[in-house]
Amino acid sequence: MEEQEQQEVEQQPVEESGEDQLAALEDRLLRTAADFDNYKKRAARERAEYVTLANERFVKELLPILDDLERALAAVGEHQEAAVEEGVALVHRSLATLLERNGVKEIDAEGKFDPHVHEALLSQPSDAEEGSVIDVVQKGYTLGDRVVRPARVVIAAASQESDG
Repeated sequence: MEEQEQQEVEQQPVEESGEDQLAALEDRLLRTAADFDNYKKRAARERAEYVTLANERFVKELLPILDDLERALAAVGEHQEAAVEEGVALVHRSLATLLERNGVKEIDAEGKFDPHVHEALLSQPSDAEEGSVIDVVQKGYTLGDRVVRPARVVIAAASQESDG
């Protein structure tokens, strides 16, 4: 008889234990969902902070170029054409070097038209091979593998033969 009572006592907590386990699992699930939500928010904050820091570094590197440009503009006011040309060339070199150091590259616009990196503004009859780039209206640039701005080009169309 004692064994029967002991078995009944053990079975009763097992049923409560199952409900307790379910409640514990629900609690763990809610905590895990909250932890994941907190992780997503923290990761978004960190990404925003990284972008801000990267932009700050880039701006710090741009400021000396801005100073050079202001000096060139001041030389324009003093009518020193040679100094202005030299100043503008310096600013161009500095900016091109800065962009190159940061992974910006000019798109090669020579050869065949590539719709992934070129934007055709118009086509002109030409002696060049049909579909080749004959003029660059605006240079294009890539940042790593991504096209930041496609090169705007004029492409060669088939030359028009006069029927006569």
